[in-house]
Order: sequence, then structure tokens, then C-alpha cells
Amino acid sequence: MSRVYKAIVTVADRFVPQTMRPMWEHPAGPKTIFFWAPAFKWGLVVAGLGDLNRPVENLSIRQSVSLAATGLIWSRYSLVIIPKNYSLFAVNVFVLLTSSYQLSRAYMHHKSLEAKKETQEKAI
Repeated sequence: MSRVYKAIVTVADRFVPQTMRPMWEHPAGPKTIFFWAPAFKWGLVVAGLGDLNRPVENLSIRQSVSLAATGLIWSRYSLVIIPKNYSLFAVNVFVLLTSSYQLSRAYMHHKSLEAKKETQEKAI
């Protein structure tokens, strides 16, 4: 652990109230990467929610598939590791859900384009 981070934790340690000590001292608490990695990963969820307004033609299917797979894999992993990391589980479930929704939007759009193409071919 870096000296700067240790210094910050040492200073912050003095200001943590007694009622918050169990969370502060937890093996997946703010003193560890188990806390900070999921905290920053919420940015992917926010970006996914922002993409809900994006036109379906501009969605990246490969990106959505990879994010959904990442969410699925890491959701499982977060419940297998010790200590169990429920914040990592929660963020990955949301990554999976937002990506799956985007994939369903892309799939429905693809199906509607195929149906439109079929009706145009029948008209000819």
C-alpha cells in the first residue's frame, strides 16, 4: 500500500465515529480495494443508463455483450471470494442489467429491420 494512502487512512481513522467502526474495519471496507473497485465501477452503470437515450442504431453490440458477460462473471466471483463482496455483486448485477437491456433494444431493432425488409421484398 502506498505511503500516501496509509497516511490518509491514518488521519481519517481518527474521525470515524464509533458507530461506523464495524464498516470502517470490515475486510471489504474503505481501507481496501474491495471497497474502491466497486465504487468506481458504478461509473459503468451511470454510462449505461446514459446510453438509454442513445439511438438504437448507434449502440455497440460488441460492447454490450462484453459488459453483460463481465457483469455476469464478476457477479458470480463476488460471492465466491472471501470476504464476500456484496457491493461488487450489486454493481455487477446493474452492469449486467443495463447491458442486457441495451442488447434487447438492439435485437428488437434488428428484428424490425428484417421485418421491414421482408415486407418490401413482398411488395416487389
